[in-house]
Amino acid sequence: MPPVETAGPRRMRADARQNVDALLDAAKDVFAESGVDAPVRAIAERAGVGVGTLYRHFPQRSDLISAVFRREMDACVDAALEIEAAYPPGEALDRWIMRYTQFVAAKRGLAAALHSGDAAYEPLAVSFSTRLVPTLNRLLESARAAGERIAPVAPGEFLGAVADLCHSGPRSSAEASARAERMVGLLLAGLRA
Repeated sequence: MPPVETAGPRRMRADARQNVDALLDAAKDVFAESGVDAPVRAIAERAGVGVGTLYRHFPQRSDLISAVFRREMDACVDAALEIEAAYPPGEALDRWIMRYTQFVAAKRGLAAALHSGDAAYEPLAVSFSTRLVPTLNRLLESARAAGERIAPVAPGEFLGAVADLCHSGPRSSAEASARAERMVGLLLAGLRA
């Protein structure tokens, strides 16, 4: 009797992958501008696809929100490796924290959904603590090992403080971004005081 073949996960076609990427880019922008309750039609139009394509890939709004958040978080974590390779440890820490502020800005439109208590978003909290917190901890330890005077701080609390600074203040994106960078710069200076 011949062996039974088991089907593994199917690879996504290139055009389907492009559609997903376009949907995630569009959703990130629309969520940042209008919040997570924005009409899916606006997301599909911005992505250049039909609403049916959006629902084929993301049957529930929570699927789309989670995918946007996860992709942005992964990009932030991946950026740490590139930054560490290019800069001395203390500067790498500062640059990555500024990159994290960009992630928080992207998350701003997602914050209401992520903190809603909906069980669909619980895995994202786990991802936050298993991906971002260890990344910051590694950067802090590298800076300390290189001789930087870094105050003792819990990485999760520090990330929370950065997020709080990014979410307080003006709503216009350019103004909010400039303010967040100034405030986070002060926080980083305080970390070394």
